Amino acid sequence: MKVWIENPFDNLPCEGFRPQRYFLMAEAFARAGCGCVCWTADFNHTTKAARSFREPVELADNLSIKLVHEPPYSSNISLRRVWCHRRYAAEWLEKAEAEAAAHGAPDIVIASSPPLSAAGAASVFAHRHGAMFVIDVMDAWPETFERVFPRFLLSPLRAAARRNYLSADMITVVADRYAALVRGYGYTGEIRRFYHGIPMGPLPGPASGALSAAGRAIHLAYIGNLGRTYDLETVVEAVASARERGEEIYLHIAGKGGAEKRLRALCAKRGVSGRVAFHGYLGESDLAALFARCDIGVVPMEERSFVGMPYKMADYAKAGLAIVSSLGGESAALAAGYGAIEEYESSSPSSFLAAVGRISRRLAEAKEGARRMAVCEFDAVRIYDGYAAAVLAKAESTGRRG
Repeated sequence: MKVWIENPFDNLPCEGFRPQRYFLMAEAFARAGCGCVCWTADFNHTTKAARSFREPVELADNLSIKLVHEPPYSSNISLRRVWCHRRYAAEWLEKAEAEAAAHGAPDIVIASSPPLSAAGAASVFAHRHGAMFVIDVMDAWPETFERVFPRFLLSPLRAAARRNYLSADMITVVADRYAALVRGYGYTGEIRRFYHGIPMGPLPGPASGALSAAGRAIHLAYIGNLGRTYDLETVVEAVASARERGEEIYLHIAGKGGAEKRLRALCAKRGVSGRVAFHGYLGESDLAALFARCDIGVVPMEERSFVGMPYKMADYAKAGLAIVSSLGGESAALAAGYGAIEEYESSSPSSFLAAVGRISRRLAEAKEGARRMAVCEFDAVRIYDGYAAAVLAKAESTGRRG
């Protein structure tokens, strides 16, 4: 069975970052005995720079990475990004046709959504070659942009999403809320939910005891993009308020983005430049070292962001960090079941500090709950072996046997 997986976004281990969803998925199909090609962009959407490696990348006899050219863009919310995704989709379709002509078409095509244009191109290719077509929904497009643009301007994107969903033989989702979203577009086929997985490896040791204002300093970690979706201003204000109260709270930010200049200016204005560290994007080993110095992972998002289960929940859980979050919804409910989280009201520094105080008083329990959540909910091998098994079973049931 030949499987192609198309996603332009994820970081890859050959760049020094920890492997993310689609590469881990590709490894699972390779373990299942399939020949698997992982298609991605030659532009890293996280660092906004060219990938640090070039083709060919043959990782095993039955697993390879192929790069597709995508023009660069600097802002995640911009017309240029839309244009760049369209160029990537056209380039992918052209390169996929050439690969199929030279080496044969795949039996299964799995495309991430977003981007909508690339998933649309994958749908055209799969149906042209009689391959089973699977969409994996990892974010809600265009719904996530409703916070920025009027709904009527997003009508073309909703039409594209509907076409993509209705063309799929199977849809997989990273959170249950996306299954409901897909059903709202009229899709009646099979939907399966698989959370983001993360390689377990060695887990951190036993958690330290409770923290308090009179005890040692509290270190917070945030990993991810510095953009409009993430309300880090509230976290910085909370750090400043803690300083004024004589409490030692430090924030470590591992990521970059358009909001960094504004955040640095706020830190200087509030006198906490020495308590907020900007580390930039960190490789896997450096990120693990940073997490080892921290106590609490922060998810500063709103439920209206339409994010269901962010990658950072799995990262924090594996690192054994307690979690403070304003996202609510499915991710908060999951973490609450393990006692790993305290929630706060978005845009409220006082609510944030209260949540930090509550979880600090039961830090060992929360950290242990996070570790249990990692093992039970985010183990990459279990999740993606299950993913591969579900997709291959669907292929068998539809007569696509390779």
